[in-house]
Amino acid sequence: MSYITAIYGKDPYTMTTKLLESNESLANLPKESSIVLKPNLVVAACPSEGATTHREIVEALLVFFTSRGYKNLTIAESSWIGDSTERAFKVHNYHQFEEEYGVRLVDVKQEEYLTFEVEGYPIEYSKTAYEADYLINLPVLKGHCQTKITCALKNLKGIISDRSKRLFHTWGLHEPIAALNTIRKPNLIIVDSLNGDLDFEEGGTPVETNRMFMGNDPLLIDTLAAELLGYPFEEVPYLGLAHKLKVGSKDLSQAIYTELNQPQEATTYKVSRRANRLAKYTEAKEACSACYGNLLHALGRLEEQGELNNLKEEIKIGQGFKEYSGEGIGVGICTRGVTHSLKGCPPKALEMVKFLKDQLRPSP
Repeated sequence: MSYITAIYGKDPYTMTTKLLESNESLANLPKESSIVLKPNLVVAACPSEGATTHREIVEALLVFFTSRGYKNLTIAESSWIGDSTERAFKVHNYHQFEEEYGVRLVDVKQEEYLTFEVEGYPIEYSKTAYEADYLINLPVLKGHCQTKITCALKNLKGIISDRSKRLFHTWGLHEPIAALNTIRKPNLIIVDSLNGDLDFEEGGTPVETNRMFMGNDPLLIDTLAAELLGYPFEEVPYLGLAHKLKVGSKDLSQAIYTELNQPQEATTYKVSRRANRLAKYTEAKEACSACYGNLLHALGRLEEQGELNNLKEEIKIGQGFKEYSGEGIGVGICTRGVTHSLKGCPPKALEMVKFLKDQLRPSP
């Protein structure tokens, strides 16, 4: 059965540990299993830039498994063409993991590959990742200038050769990404959705959302990811292509969805220039980062569609509006007293986009 488990907060180590402890299926994993972790180290940049997997997530996984007697642990990844995986390992201090936990680091750029032909696409795939007994995908949920989003499905591009990566761009990305995910399905996916970039794979415009989620179906994960960034399923072509290839399910209503907690904290926002521009359309009072981040993504979608300037009033959001009753537009359950309010805790960016578009339409 497909499932998604979500958690909110600012401590990725503790959040990861709680997600793992909630996963009863891990108790059945044999101790001799080879476990491969696949983070996102697309560039040699700190996670605060919104592009790479937080180091604490990886360390929490290593502690979880080594403390339970697992010894065959590997981190496998390759940075994008033009950057150095080894430099990314150093920036994230992964060599300390080698010393403390006995984990093996594999630079997929230097790896042995197995070649698969899927839907006419020859793909050179990491031998280490393919042969793992248990593959854990650790993507960052963020925007992408070519594919709109990048999350679980696209993150596996880091376990193919640079030659295959070049061909993916020649072939147009969407079809080969879908084909890639038929080769080997991850056993577990834990998404870093703490501060993913608004638009770019390499980071630079992070948006704080302070959430993580875990699942076992990469297409289902990415269907949710698209909605969280404000995109309908149909606007991300590789999702539909992956569905046709039976990579997974797109029906979120049929999944077991669990939240381990609720977003509670009001946050101080560190925003990029573009996010700061979008924030001018908001009136935030003690808003939690998950809700506020979703609103920034929704406003970003409206800007892309040329409709943002049609907003004539600021969008109310946050716990500071719990006791407010009056005229205006608000998003989130805390603004239920506002005349035009979208409920949810937090509502997805896609729901916000639809709601705000409705507010822009003239009254009959």
